[in-house]
Amino acid sequence: MRELLIRQKQILFFIIAGGLSAVVEIGSFKIFSMHVPHIFPREINLHGVHYPLSNIFSTACGIITNYFLSIWFVFERGKHSKTREFAYFIGVSFVSTLLSLGFFQIFYSFVFKDNINLICYTLSPEMISKIAAILLVSILNYSVKKKVIFNG
Repeated sequence: MRELLIRQKQILFFIIAGGLSAVVEIGSFKIFSMHVPHIFPREINLHGVHYPLSNIFSTACGIITNYFLSIWFVFERGKHSKTREFAYFIGVSFVSTLLSLGFFQIFYSFVFKDNINLICYTLSPEMISKIAAILLVSILNYSVKKKVIFNG
């Protein structure tokens, strides 16, 4: 019973840490997607890839935020050294980034075509695509990080 409560607490903290990391990632994506195209006009559509630099930069911001939140609040240290743990975290995050970029491209190109008008804010197709990609990849992230990285 105690292990179940600990697991539920850990999942709750993972969701909170993931939510905060997602806020950082989505916020930085909004900023990057507004400013990077002024510097690099092909950012909007680089050979069929939409917002590649904005996605990469914002995902890096989210990954770094998530790493620190994960080690401070979510997971206990595993059997790995801090250096190896960080390297594994970055490796898993790199694969997650590739998946997230792929899902973003699919969502942006084929699924989300119209704005979603919320009462106080309108979500553009690129923002909706980014949010959907983050949600999809976060499920995989929890499982892999728990089993492989922080397996203590």
